[in-house]
Amino acid sequence: MVGLTTRKLVGDQLSSFDAVAANYEELVTKNVWITGESSDYFAAYKAAYIARRIAPGKGAKILDYGCGVGLLSGHLKKTLANTQIDGFDVSSESVQRISEDLTKQGTFSSTLDRLGHDYDVVVISNVMHHVRPADRQALVLEAGSRLGAGGRLVIFEHNPINPLTRWAVSECPFDEDAILLRARETRGYIQANLRFLWRDYIVFFPRWLAWFRTMEQVLRACPLGAQYAVVAERHL
Repeated sequence: MVGLTTRKLVGDQLSSFDAVAANYEELVTKNVWITGESSDYFAAYKAAYIARRIAPGKGAKILDYGCGVGLLSGHLKKTLANTQIDGFDVSSESVQRISEDLTKQGTFSSTLDRLGHDYDVVVISNVMHHVRPADRQALVLEAGSRLGAGGRLVIFEHNPINPLTRWAVSECPFDEDAILLRARETRGYIQANLRFLWRDYIVFFPRWLAWFRTMEQVLRACPLGAQYAVVAERHL
């Protein structure tokens, strides 16, 4: 199944992001107003998580698999300055809107053939809930095949146990096709030459409770976070 192209697997669903690429950040920020934060905050949060928990070394290569307009990629580059950031997305319109600062230092494409299989980290951020359940396993294995030996796969997803997350997804104009998946399901896709390492729950406190955010690292086993991260390693 890994041989199937990601565009064949999810293109019909994710290519609809072409229609919202021009104002994607604005739409996300409007949708998460209840948190008091913007779309930029959540991208920065994930980049900081990768820097802290994965800690890619100097010269590492990172693939943002489902990069959209480059929000997460931009923060990864700021947070991990000595790394190369590449990106893939089936929405060609979104890829065309990625900043020149990013495209000069790495490859961003809607064609997987332009990307390698030697990445130290591959990130799938809030993509899986847009993918048909029958196609999710193939997508994870395809993304994992892009890792070099010992590379880390990081999957961020919305947590359906959190009621505010479910509400935000139900109100989002580009989440009409979304089928949320629990962490247990996501962990189940870690197969073949991928070895499960850990699962963390993340994003617990809205802006008006920001003084509690220093506690989030010790809450990572609590299943009430708005999102979660599943991390695996390529062992062959």
